Amino acid sequence: MQLALPANSRPLLLKFQSLIALFVLCLGISLLSDKFLTGANFWNVLRQISVNVCISTGMTLVVLTAGIDLSVGSVLALAGAIAAGLLRNGIALTGPDLFIGFTVLGAVVAGLGTGTALGWFNGWVITRFRLPPFVATLAMLTIARGLTMLWTGGFPITGLGDSFDYLGTGWLLGIPVPVWVSGLIVALAVLVTNKTRLGRYIYAIGGSESAARLSGVNINRVKTTVYALAGALAAVGGLLVTARLDSAQPNAGSSYELDSIAAVVIGGTSLAGGRGSILGTVQGAVIIGVLNNGLVLLNVSPFWQQVVKGFVILLAVIIDKSNAKND
Repeated sequence: MQLALPANSRPLLLKFQSLIALFVLCLGISLLSDKFLTGANFWNVLRQISVNVCISTGMTLVVLTAGIDLSVGSVLALAGAIAAGLLRNGIALTGPDLFIGFTVLGAVVAGLGTGTALGWFNGWVITRFRLPPFVATLAMLTIARGLTMLWTGGFPITGLGDSFDYLGTGWLLGIPVPVWVSGLIVALAVLVTNKTRLGRYIYAIGGSESAARLSGVNINRVKTTVYALAGALAAVGGLLVTARLDSAQPNAGSSYELDSIAAVVIGGTSLAGGRGSILGTVQGAVIIGVLNNGLVLLNVSPFWQQVVKGFVILLAVIIDKSNAKND
């Protein structure tokens, strides 16, 4: 006798596969470590996830257009370093003997502007010269990392002050500030993708760029905007990381692009574009965050952690391809 699943069970499983995977993961880690289900660890995981949520939200917008952005980790590092350097040292102009100091707000704006400009440049290069996004953003990964090293001299920038550190370590109404920041970004991104013309254009380009062009969509403008937003959100992540550590590290953000891509794919966004959601990506980011935290609590070697995450990304892409074939 065979046990047949209801006809509508597969779509239901696909809809909740991320939540099911998260539940199984949490159950397994909690059985292996008594430190996992504690209040301190809960807030620690949320702080860590907040950074990836910011980056992955921008990555989702890019992937929905059938693109990719490999530079987000390096952009994160440069934006954080620019903000920290300006806040700590300001700008000294030797010619007119002028010193320009920066407030916390000014440094934050400078960091956000840096990320937005680098993201816009990615989009401009991709659309102007018709370069594959993989190639263009891979080049930016190297450029931004090199600029970070030049700006910092290869040394951390520390001593940024309590006001700036509040962005990464502070609490507001009993919830860490980074969680508020990432929550606001997610809410705005959901609004943009679901309720605005830009959101409709993003999905249309990912579904069929030629059809979107024939419908009158300005492909170059939308793509440039999307990459600029991805750069800006990577900069937000950079500010949160820098504030949490009270230090801008030259090698900050290393491999963050992999966690971001993993969150996007695990959350159900198709690498072919046109299918996915911001809330799905949030679920993916939570899974990656819990996985990272669990591996640390279980004292797994950092080298094996990379192996495990690599297999998770591979499995997520295989599932994505399988789902696409069955649609």
